[in-house]
Amino acid sequence: MTSKANNPRLTLGTRGSPLALAQTHETRDRLAAAWPELAEEGAIAIQVIQTTGDLVQNRALSEIGGKGLFTKELDESMLDGRIDLAVHSMKDVPTVLPDGIVLPCVLPREDVRDAFLSLKYAGLDDLPEGAVIGSSSLRRGAQILHKRPDLKVVNFRGNVQSRLRKLGEGVVDATLLAMAGLNRLGMADKATSPLSTEFMLPAVAQGAIGITCRTDDEAAHRYLSALNCPETMVRITAERAFLLTLDGSCRTPIAALAELDGDHLSFRGLIVSTDGKVVHATSRQGRAADAEAMGNDAGEELKRIAGPGFFSH
Repeated sequence: MTSKANNPRLTLGTRGSPLALAQTHETRDRLAAAWPELAEEGAIAIQVIQTTGDLVQNRALSEIGGKGLFTKELDESMLDGRIDLAVHSMKDVPTVLPDGIVLPCVLPREDVRDAFLSLKYAGLDDLPEGAVIGSSSLRRGAQILHKRPDLKVVNFRGNVQSRLRKLGEGVVDATLLAMAGLNRLGMADKATSPLSTEFMLPAVAQGAIGITCRTDDEAAHRYLSALNCPETMVRITAERAFLLTLDGSCRTPIAALAELDGDHLSFRGLIVSTDGKVVHATSRQGRAADAEAMGNDAGEELKRIAGPGFFSH
């Protein structure tokens, strides 16, 4: 491991939002429970690192670069030896990692659903014509517009707490957040109603926490081996293969969900035009061992159907 002040055995890198810190604390606690030497006081340090996605709050993610907005600075800190592990929301992690960095571990997946939040309305169907929904996600916005083209979707950035504050101030009539984030923050009661995955297909790897380390860091690999959830890894492997094949980023409304029942893997994926007018969807059934191939095949099918100009709408 790298040598640092106070000589912690591991330094975890994270973004500074309350949700990112909650996820990092969960990772720390799981490491300490699995390895007695990591349960000692001072054995695990946490280093907060600001990312481009955190610093630029006044523009849509699609306008400021898409891929890597929430991971680039963490990757750089890891490659420089300032941190040993980086804790990520998997839906923020690019499908291709930088040279020298790997993803050997994902924690058990949380609730994958999106949540509808409003102080005035019980659900999406109850919103009156012309109501304003705030969302920073093109995926959510496009699926909303496909179902309710009469609504207005506006860019709505910030962490969970700031979005809830804006909702309370009446800036928008409703917003959508991930149930997983609300659960991890102990704020599930803020959700007016969870949306079924049949109604709103989630983001690739939504609800999963991923932990990256340096490729050649044997100690990090050993520590993380005790934490990895094989079922979650299979599921996100299929979803991320689908995304990679479509070359998706924050600029493209793409949704996918893989579900595992024993060795049987079910996969659903869709792409939506940003105005919500056109949706192409597909599904696959297969074995867990074929997760990557299933995701790739589904992505190739939708690429073929949609044609090369689809994502430039």
